Amino acid sequence: MATATKREPGELFGPRFALFADVLAVGLATAAASLPLLTAPAAMSTACAVLDRRVREDVPATAGGYLRALRDRLRTGDLLAGAGLLAGGALLLFNVLAAGAGLPGAVVFRPVLLIAGGLLAVVLLRACARPESATSWRVALRSAAYDGVRKPRASGVLLLAVATAAVCAWAYPPLAFLVPGPLALAARATEHHL
Repeated sequence: MATATKREPGELFGPRFALFADVLAVGLATAAASLPLLTAPAAMSTACAVLDRRVREDVPATAGGYLRALRDRLRTGDLLAGAGLLAGGALLLFNVLAAGAGLPGAVVFRPVLLIAGGLLAVVLLRACARPESATSWRVALRSAAYDGVRKPRASGVLLLAVATAAVCAWAYPPLAFLVPGPLALAARATEHHL
């Protein structure tokens, strides 16, 4: 991919800033598309595909283009994946609340929940970054779990990205609407380069 490195006359920012702007635009669109919660896996998978196309083919990623891509790929399997994500999230939340309410052994249980939640987030992000997620979430999850073990360095990098996103959203809550973009870019990058 041959990308220009100089600014055009009248351009405020150089072409390297364009990727950053696209990541933020896609992040906002993904956050908005994920608000119904059932659409969250499809929204993140679409974000990964759109940003991958942006990087590989230098096709500008816009919020409108993202929403068209999401509308074209949204299917019943995506909604079932969203329901599974909600069920798993509810179970994890129940366990966190139980540990916080004085569950015996909570001192050991909390770190285990934190590790399990982080590893689950990594597998889910890796599944969203896989092209198979457009056709079969079962295949995407299976191959993401396998690659999570087979490529621990990529999983570690993605876990650091998840932790950074969580800290940023915790420290400044409005950033929660931007973190899907960088997470999608990180997921696609770890699939290709690590």
